[in-house]
Amino acid sequence: MFTWHACKLAIEGEPDFVYVAEDTPNVSYINCHQVLHNLRQEAQASGGQGPRVVVAGPTDSGKSSMCRMLLNWAVRAQHQPTYVDLDIGQGSITVPGCLAATPVEAPITIEEGYPTQAPLVYFFGHTSPDKQEELYRYLVDKLCSVLDSRASSSPEVAAAGMVVNTMGCVDGLGYELLLHAIKSLKADVVLVMEQDRLFTQLTNQLKSEVGAMGKTVSVVKLYKSGGVAQRSSSARQQARAARIKEYFYGPDGGLQPVSVDLDATNMRVFRSGTGPRPPSSALPLGQARAANPLKVTPVVVSPELEQSLLAVSHAQVPDQLLPSNVAGFVWINGVDVTSNKVTCLMPTSAAMPGSYLLTGTIKTFVQ
Repeated sequence: MFTWHACKLAIEGEPDFVYVAEDTPNVSYINCHQVLHNLRQEAQASGGQGPRVVVAGPTDSGKSSMCRMLLNWAVRAQHQPTYVDLDIGQGSITVPGCLAATPVEAPITIEEGYPTQAPLVYFFGHTSPDKQEELYRYLVDKLCSVLDSRASSSPEVAAAGMVVNTMGCVDGLGYELLLHAIKSLKADVVLVMEQDRLFTQLTNQLKSEVGAMGKTVSVVKLYKSGGVAQRSSSARQQARAARIKEYFYGPDGGLQPVSVDLDATNMRVFRSGTGPRPPSSALPLGQARAANPLKVTPVVVSPELEQSLLAVSHAQVPDQLLPSNVAGFVWINGVDVTSNKVTCLMPTSAAMPGSYLLTGTIKTFVQ
């Protein structure tokens, strides 16, 4: 709990431990907000581009909390920035396994979370980027292209800028994908939580990079809050499962999803990034193997889909599945091969808004 002008708290139950922190990094967080606020005001006055802020750092370093604070402070200052979530492992806008963006026009509450009225969502289908590295890069570029178009058509959207959450993997492939996202987003500011090595790497790598505002990218190191808790791998898995359940039942369990039996013969399910790769021995001498990680292939509806999370796409043809916005999600509870029936959990009893579905490797049990 951080307060601007002191406060009184009423605590129910017995907390494990209560303390008052004298040295808090929140002052530096507020200073960041003030700098961003000034940049937004300048952009509004000139009709230019506001700051695009990327929050980077290892797992459990406070990235998500930092994004929420910056967004809420921006809204309180009468700005409406766009929130971009590139963390496929958790999913704060929608379910895990997605890259998403949404405008933030009101404070983000603990109970309701981020606004989901008109999000831009692309289905990656995995909680780790190493499953489909090229697909992740492709979806980042697609998301950035749409966001650029929105900013170019609305001075208010452009001036408000963006706040971007990223994955917690910052080594090897994770670092390469982070760097790719920063450049594709044309980030103006990169806030590095906690890690000196990542701060040094990005400072050196981005020293000549120019952001959307036309200035060299600023890399700033921040210390994580003492309230950030370290989670085990099982705790993160439980959080992912809870996030999927929340999609169907709501944050307080107030929604009422429906169980629907669908005809398996009418379901058109595809899997992303599984294009065939010919062996090197089958290619002419000196020619490299041409992989096709962005191809989608049909999936036979079978019991293997049970417990899987599927995305319902707005695409009109299979070739447009990957670059099309997701309409929603269904969860496969059971597949009866004998009767050709698939039991799905759906947010509503209305017909699905799209006829094509995408599957990946995300499985869970939704009670």
